[in-house]
Amino acid sequence: MEVREKIRHFITANFIISNEEADVSFEDHENIFSLGFVNSMFAMKLLNYIESEFGFRVDNDDININNFKSVDNMVLLVNKMRGALT
Repeated sequence: MEVREKIRHFITANFIISNEEADVSFEDHENIFSLGFVNSMFAMKLLNYIESEFGFRVDNDDININNFKSVDNMVLLVNKMRGALT
């Protein structure tokens, strides 16, 4: 499974929704926080997941909502951090 698929799977498997019948579909560029699917507590889970799944520690400067608001941005962050390791 590639980075994008792993991140999407984690998000959809851990959605926080108040209505079981709510539409939980989203595009990779969409802000998952604005859509109401996730909250700040979930952001911490997401950070922990990305660090453990992809084997690096996210720099303090990179821990901001912009890097975690969409699948696209998380893929960019993972690729950036992987590049920093080489």
